Amino acid sequence: MKLRVLLVDDECSARKELRYLLELFEDVQVVGEAANALEALELIYNLDYSLIFLDIAMLGLNGTDLTDLLREKLDSPTIILTTAQEEYASAFAFAVNAVDYLLKPIHPVRLEEALMKVRQLKDNLNASKNTPLLSDKSEAVIHPKPLEVVPVEQRDKIILLHPNDIIFIYTDKENVYIKTQKDAYLTRFTLRELELRLNSTLFFRSHRCYLVNIRRMQELIPYFNGTYNIVVDDDVRSKIPMSRTKTRIFKEMLGL
Repeated sequence: MKLRVLLVDDECSARKELRYLLELFEDVQVVGEAANALEALELIYNLDYSLIFLDIAMLGLNGTDLTDLLREKLDSPTIILTTAQEEYASAFAFAVNAVDYLLKPIHPVRLEEALMKVRQLKDNLNASKNTPLLSDKSEAVIHPKPLEVVPVEQRDKIILLHPNDIIFIYTDKENVYIKTQKDAYLTRFTLRELELRLNSTLFFRSHRCYLVNIRRMQELIPYFNGTYNIVVDDDVRSKIPMSRTKTRIFKEMLGL
């Protein structure tokens, strides 16, 4: 099976050169290109890629920002970093768990070595997937059924919440709670499960511990180091943290 490759680099000439080099390998197929991390993220969530060649230094969201976001995605593609910054390459590769890194201009021999590592990794993963039960479980997680209502618990009762009534969802790392105008309810879903099963155009993952209803947001208040607090329209005007990476994405969504 061919490796389905996405090239992510803000320099067109760099993508063109790498595409040319990859044409030498029969088991590699370049099926996508992106000039920035946001373009790449949209492509990754709409098509399955085996491998990403990812430039570290790009305008806006950089390569490390993208890898942070991909950690939240099941079955994320394998990553090979590309960079002209030799002094930082090894540290970056370790930090983002990349299988290898390539220094620009990319040498064909080093490219072949990196691809060998990817093939070996894929072979090891395929060898470990021999149990049908595990495969069935993975399939169920990857394609979750959307939630029309969300079951929550309160005083031995199960209450069914409509997504429009949810202001935000949060976790204290032990439990997950759903906040409405009237109360906060305990749910047995994980935050990740709710993120996958609720409407992604309505709910935004602003922080690793928070999922917020976009329609219930009222203000964005600068906090520190490029982060923001979101003010929502509950009775106490709760402030929800928004991480630096998520702030960049949200501003792009709003055209800011």
